[in-house]
Amino acid sequence: MIVFQLLLKLFLSLKNKGMKFFKVLTIVVFIFSFSGNIYAQSENEADIKKVIKLFFKGLQSGDTITLNKTIARDAILQTTFINKEGQSILRSENIDKFLKAVASKKAEDIWEEKLLSYNIQVDANMANVWTPYEFYLNNDFSHCGVNSFQLYLDDSGSWKIIYLIDTRRQNSCKE
Repeated sequence: MIVFQLLLKLFLSLKNKGMKFFKVLTIVVFIFSFSGNIYAQSENEADIKKVIKLFFKGLQSGDTITLNKTIARDAILQTTFINKEGQSILRSENIDKFLKAVASKKAEDIWEEKLLSYNIQVDANMANVWTPYEFYLNNDFSHCGVNSFQLYLDDSGSWKIIYLIDTRRQNSCKE
């Protein structure tokens, strides 16, 4: 912001010294103002990615305290898949039931969800994250799919997961 103010003062003092300078300075000011938006966007994306990673850290370790830091209290959890009969299934899970299942995870069980990439889109206080994944249970491949997270930025400045839906399949995976 300070750089922008200095450039504006310089612009105002020198604008009568030629059109070429005016054009160059206009381009410089535009670039600086645009780069601030890019920085804010990439900062949001980094914060959002941290929330997703923390969510999976809590899931894999069975730590519901960590999970609760990432999930809004009224979050919606769903999964969709094609069953053996070829029917499209959509299941919803109660957040408390989900947390109880995570807390009941056997210590010897290893849940590993490998996220293959992140596609993060942000608009103001809302974000969408698309993460293809492979899931391993006790180091054995179980299934693959895609997670779709919806997050919002709460009043405390924390990104929270408000909606999570995933697909699950055992075919057409990279394995």
